[in-house]
Order: sequence, then C-alpha cells, then structure tokens
Amino acid sequence: MPISPQWIKERIVSELGADAVVEVEDTTGTNDHFAARVVSQKFVGLSMVKAHQLVYAPLKDVLATGELHALALKTFTPEQWARASIETQQEGPGGAGAQKVSQS
Repeated sequence: MPISPQWIKERIVSELGADAVVEVEDTTGTNDHFAARVVSQKFVGLSMVKAHQLVYAPLKDVLATGELHALALKTFTPEQWARASIETQQEGPGGAGAQKVSQS
C-alpha cells in the first residue's frame, strides 16, 4: 500500500490528539520521502528530540519496514508556531534571506 501524506497525518494526529496541526508533503513524489510540520501542545516542555520521538512513534512500523524511508520534521508548540509565523510575516515574501530580483 503506498503511503500518502494524508495517511501520515492521520497517524500523527492519532498520537498527538485532534488539536494537533499537521501538514505533510511528499517531497520526491515516490511515496516514501516526506516532510512534516507539526504543531502540538504536547511538545510544551519537551526537547526537540523528545518532540520528534512523539511524532515518529505512530510510524514505527512503516519506518521499520522501509515503506517510509524518510520523514523530515519541524515541530512547534503553539506558542513557538505563533512566534515563527509573526517573524515570517515581518520578513515579507520569501522569508529571511530572500533576494529581490528586479526586472529591467
């Protein structure tokens, strides 16, 4: 069974709860390399490693078989996500370090 971003999202939400905000993207189009951004209250007080372990827990079986080869994670508490969102908005389109290209 090919793994989909929606399937991964459902697995993560089942572990973290319905209030978790999860976005998953297939980064290569091969259904085995994904990236996820996860925002959850359950990450409050945890190290980044512990937060990632919480996300990986419901995916252990497909990681073990190799069906899911890679999952790049960015995890945030709601407060961290709010702060990151504000910083991104203040940086403008393209985020930090974006280059402006002028047309002649």
